[in-house]
Amino acid sequence: MRSGMVAVLGRPNVGKSSLVNALVGRKVSIVSRRPQTTRHRIQGVYNADDLQIVFIDTPGLHEHEHRTLNEFLNRAASSAIEGVDAVLHVVESGAWRADDDLALARAARAGVPVIAALNKVDRRAQKQELLPEIAKLNERHAYAAIVPVSATHGDNLEGLADALAAYMPEGPMLFPPGQIQGHDLAFTVAECVREKLTRMLHEELPYALSVGVEALEDKPGLLRAHAVIWVEREPQKKIVVGAGGSTIKRVGTAARRDLEAQLDKKVFLQTYVRVRPNWSDDPAALRALGYDDG
Repeated sequence: MRSGMVAVLGRPNVGKSSLVNALVGRKVSIVSRRPQTTRHRIQGVYNADDLQIVFIDTPGLHEHEHRTLNEFLNRAASSAIEGVDAVLHVVESGAWRADDDLALARAARAGVPVIAALNKVDRRAQKQELLPEIAKLNERHAYAAIVPVSATHGDNLEGLADALAAYMPEGPMLFPPGQIQGHDLAFTVAECVREKLTRMLHEELPYALSVGVEALEDKPGLLRAHAVIWVEREPQKKIVVGAGGSTIKRVGTAARRDLEAQLDKKVFLQTYVRVRPNWSDDPAALRALGYDDG
């Protein structure tokens, strides 16, 4: 039996969360087209017959944002490499940017093997086009392996798991067999609501939202949850609520259906919107809302 921990690093919007979800086989990390959707270190567990890999999905590293929230996200991503057995550096095929250099520098400092996942290769019409790109990656860093993948299409995920398995130490499972998430149910509910908000309001409120769960009752066949959506200003609250409560109703319905599919049980979800001025620039507020500053 081999088991170990892998930190997943990369710049915003390269597909880290989508790749972790695809490897695990179920959604453990929310996704959207908006960069920096992931705000927490999230554990997803890959299980095979003689292998368990615990993936730590991290916030995208971003060099040019200076709000306190972004400082928290960068520190959370950086501290995730402590104590891992390998780092998975996710890069986007054909799109190396300055923030990729930042992510690579953090990965290299971990002192463990770094495997590159060259993501979104399904966009390449000819696979031969990948060869010069792989050669360029080899020039950037002495990667333990470079594996072309497509998180969206599920291409070569087994090859990536095999490449990581070579660096997992022998030892017992870190999580019970069959467990695929390393976070609790309240976190799952809050993140599901935030995902729907991010997708529906990404133009109006890209980063001014956070979600917490105030009450949770989990019974066989039924989950009851009260989720609070935090914004920074009263006009933002009006946007989230929508005309006659239309937007918050759509968010709640979409989140409830998603949770029911994930949990295979009936879900009763109530959502509220509250204002906490400038929470994204207030360290105390960020900690109260569950953000980890490493």
